Amino acid sequence: MNCRTIRAFGMAAAMLVGGIMWNATAHAQSGTMEKAKAKVADSSTAQPPSEVYGGLLKRLSEEVIGAAEAMPADKYDFAPTAGKFDGVRTFGSQVQHVAEANFFFFSSFGLSGAPDDAKLKALKSKDELVQALKDSFAFAQKGIDTMTPQNAFMTVGSGKMQMTRAGWATLTLAHSMDHYGQMVEYLRMNGIVPPASQKQAQGGSD
Repeated sequence: MNCRTIRAFGMAAAMLVGGIMWNATAHAQSGTMEKAKAKVADSSTAQPPSEVYGGLLKRLSEEVIGAAEAMPADKYDFAPTAGKFDGVRTFGSQVQHVAEANFFFFSSFGLSGAPDDAKLKALKSKDELVQALKDSFAFAQKGIDTMTPQNAFMTVGSGKMQMTRAGWATLTLAHSMDHYGQMVEYLRMNGIVPPASQKQAQGGSD
């Protein structure tokens, strides 16, 4: 039987039982869609919030810490002066502020080990500030590790500072990203390419 004959039989059969085939196809498509919906709804395919937020925090913390380490110690008191930069933080103050914020954002998670605010504000040297930054991200990671599907959207905190755990984690990421952008600008003003940008230029991840 040649190809033309096969096509002719196929067309005739399709016309003869078109209604049956239509119903069968619609039923099959409906079944496929239901299976797809069931798969999406299956909680076993969902990532735990601690993994989602933890992965994002790890990547961002590496970039922020890398930027903090890249600035020479004698430039930690650098702040832009050209243009409208009156009153902006120095580079060291940027690092200090991110560390303070990380500890504060997760202070309502029931964790231990956060330093006293006065101690953080007293830090001056690059080594002290970089270590505080690292400790603050580790503290934030501890907080994120406590997040579960059951408590991620439960409110923690007190007074006007109440938010869900997922909300605090999101705020931490957004806040760190904001100040990382400023730190990058300070580095480039001093002729320093941020480590994350160097990796990107070399074909790695930024």
